[in-house]
Amino acid sequence: MYDLADVLPEESVTPGTNVLIAGPPLTGKRDLAFDILASGVNKGEGTIVVTTKDSADKVLTRITDRTTRTKPDIGIVDCVTKQRGMGTLDDDPRIKYASSPVDMTGIGIKLSEFLQDFYQVRDLQQNRILLHSVSTLLMYSNLQTVFRFLHVFTGRIQSADALGVYVIDSTAHDDQTMNTLKQLFDGVIEIDNDDENEQTIRTAGLS
Repeated sequence: MYDLADVLPEESVTPGTNVLIAGPPLTGKRDLAFDILASGVNKGEGTIVVTTKDSADKVLTRITDRTTRTKPDIGIVDCVTKQRGMGTLDDDPRIKYASSPVDMTGIGIKLSEFLQDFYQVRDLQQNRILLHSVSTLLMYSNLQTVFRFLHVFTGRIQSADALGVYVIDSTAHDDQTMNTLKQLFDGVIEIDNDDENEQTIRTAGLS
């Protein structure tokens, strides 16, 4: 089981679970996603992030700032740096680079390489994987292409007994798109701000 008691009301979820975090901008979706990852890091679990928005350096900072472990097991698939042509492609074993968010085949290959390394080489039997964000994928590809990619992606998470976390800006897509994508996930966490700008979190399908 994956322990979430220090992050969400649900105490734990079963291995192979895929969870979608949905909400408007500036409601704390990304922070919640990284808190879920850091919770696992603090327990000695592995963490893999597919980032289509931030560079690998920023992702590493977001994780390490949340944990006290000196050498956490982290893998990052950076889909940003090559596309933007900014920053450096560091020779860091924690980072693999995909050419862009459109390169879904490359993303899948890099993810599989990290999973193989974590399970078979490092003997990490519990791993949390974040895809941030689904909305960026939809900016570059159509719904059908993204759906097929996520179908394979979530299947890999399930077969690996990992915990998959995915972030999407719910206001950037119509109801049909959201309802289509939600079919792929075991549970949905919806985040919003109430009238007093306090964060509200609703969960469905998690157990």
